[in-house]
Amino acid sequence: MNKLINLSDYEAGESFDGDYSDALKEVQKRLAHVHFKHIIHGNRTMLVIEGWDAAGKGGCIRRMVAGWDPRYFEVIPVGTPTKAELDRHFLWRFWKHLPGSREIAVFDRSWYGRVLVERVEGFCSDAEWKRGYDEINEFEAQQIDGGTHLVKLFFHVTQEEQDRRFADRLNTPHKRWKLNKNDFRNRSKRSEYLEAMDDMFKQTDTRWAPWKVIDGNNKKAARIAAMTHVAEKLEAALPKNLPEADPELVKLAEAAFGYEAD
Repeated sequence: MNKLINLSDYEAGESFDGDYSDALKEVQKRLAHVHFKHIIHGNRTMLVIEGWDAAGKGGCIRRMVAGWDPRYFEVIPVGTPTKAELDRHFLWRFWKHLPGSREIAVFDRSWYGRVLVERVEGFCSDAEWKRGYDEINEFEAQQIDGGTHLVKLFFHVTQEEQDRRFADRLNTPHKRWKLNKNDFRNRSKRSEYLEAMDDMFKQTDTRWAPWKVIDGNNKKAARIAAMTHVAEKLEAALPKNLPEADPELVKLAEAAFGYEAD
């Protein structure tokens, strides 16, 4: 396990130091290059995005994938399980979305619902969520051992900042759809969720699949931090060099239009 994660260490909400627009364009360009290399080398990646309601997960995801080829990534919004999913092991619905060669699967919430919302709201038994830690760790280890890259982000915000964002959603007509009764149900149990999150970090912040906590109290700083972390992790995981041009394609280009390599 890594150093103990304490969410109170991620509440400064410091503003982004620099020109946000320029930094966003730069990290998006960096992520686009990473994605092209990811496709070229036939890699597989899972991005896990967890955090509080209104912590900025969705906004970060939209900006993160902006420069990616839509044929090679999928955003999986994880909500209430269907009856078919409830009838099976809780990981079954996630196996269906595992990425293939060249693909990135972005999980907007994930299997960690077993040890968070399902635990706190009583949607599973104590034995089930307690067993869930080992099941999750083994599931993640299986994916990594099979050659899939895994990056886990957790967006944290204070109660005061979450309340401000809830109010903003109510005050803004085109944002009201983002708010629902479950957000207030979850809000009323913050202390229970904090306890569950603390246990989650203790049990699943593993050497092979560590958590990266993002201070989400300033949206702009959080986006740049999260996107930079993903870029760094994928850059480190991918081969440094790009392959030479396919000799067969070179010959076809020579015959078709007199191609000469630069």
